[in-house]
Amino acid sequence: MFFRLLWIFFLYSFAGWVIETTVAIIKQKRFVNRGVLNGPLCTIYGVAAVVLSVTQRELLDNIPLLFVFSAIYATVIEWLAGYFLEKTNHGKWWDYSKIPLNLDGYICLPYSLLWGVLGVVAVKWINPFVYALYDWIPRPVTTVILWVLLGIFAVDALGTFYAIHHRKGISSRVVEANNRLAGFTRRFGNAIANLIQRRLTRAHPQIQERAVQGPPVVFAQGCSFYKISILFVVGSFLGDITETIFCRITAGVWMSRSSLVWGPFSVVWGLALAAGTLLMYSYRNRSDSFIFIFGTVIGGAYEYFCSVFTEICYGTVFWDYSQIPFNLGGRINLLYCFFWGIAAVIWLKVCYPLFSKWIEKIPIKPGKIITWVLVIFMAVNMVVSAAALARYSERAHGKPAENVIESILDERFDDERMQRIYPNAIQVK
Repeated sequence: MFFRLLWIFFLYSFAGWVIETTVAIIKQKRFVNRGVLNGPLCTIYGVAAVVLSVTQRELLDNIPLLFVFSAIYATVIEWLAGYFLEKTNHGKWWDYSKIPLNLDGYICLPYSLLWGVLGVVAVKWINPFVYALYDWIPRPVTTVILWVLLGIFAVDALGTFYAIHHRKGISSRVVEANNRLAGFTRRFGNAIANLIQRRLTRAHPQIQERAVQGPPVVFAQGCSFYKISILFVVGSFLGDITETIFCRITAGVWMSRSSLVWGPFSVVWGLALAAGTLLMYSYRNRSDSFIFIFGTVIGGAYEYFCSVFTEICYGTVFWDYSQIPFNLGGRINLLYCFFWGIAAVIWLKVCYPLFSKWIEKIPIKPGKIITWVLVIFMAVNMVVSAAALARYSERAHGKPAENVIESILDERFDDERMQRIYPNAIQVK
């Protein structure tokens, strides 16, 4: 599965680079490298292709739903890419502000519809050919090719990151490898700028430089890393407590709703709160109806993705809405999507201002220490939980422990304990 997805990532990244470069040549009458990296790749296409290929397999026979979900996922990915590129590089890499029905110039309805069409074409008709090509090439050959491409991609990304941020300390070998890759791309496209920063400016003349803000005067000012990290932990805890109480009220039983082996934390809720705050922070002053629709669509897409992801990675289904009307494969249902929309309104309009004020009252130095302790704890907790779930699934399929780590996991997180932590987990073949 890993190599198949890597295959899709590189093929679609290259195809996206060709498309973007061709459009740029038509518009500007000359070649410009439209990729962020030195190599001939537009990674946003590769990421979108991987996400759609993984999440939309169940919708191949339902073209309307395949179109809708492809448009939603591709649009969210484009919004995230535009947002983070602007935040990290102090400029916009594309701007749809002049196109009707746009959102801050990052996304717009016409392109969202186009992404929906392209998603249908890619998932339903192009992917079978891509998979067939992968299966046709001898496995050792594809494995070597993909590892080489992955290594080149890592070097390229590292060199580009250092160049964009004007940082020193990168090894001469990485610089040399990036120069060679830039030279290949230049020959391949017949033109490329000498320096990465110049090339980026030429490729994206619409980049708008932003003033660099001074150091924060309060802890976790604005929508910072520290605030988002704390909100992730708080959201994970409150989400677990909420679901536990909800199960008690509706089902009459107390049961664990945690997604981690240590502590009452539901990562789905934590990620939703952190990512939702990050995504919707700029729109917190918009109307309730806008936030409700935004939250309904994004929340439904997020829950669907989490369901597919956990089933693929762990062979386990953690929730099933098959008995609830208007569900989609038991992964999401209309009623709970509306809950996501309502939660978004309540969070942004009522809860977030209070939590933000409380967090910003924490002294800067202790706040940073506390945040990093929580981040490290949650990271270790998630790694151990993922490993324990993987062994739980393997034991269910009769696979014995093959090393010391797996033996420890079997001893510390046996079936009884895992069933107590994940009472609703259903093993699938």
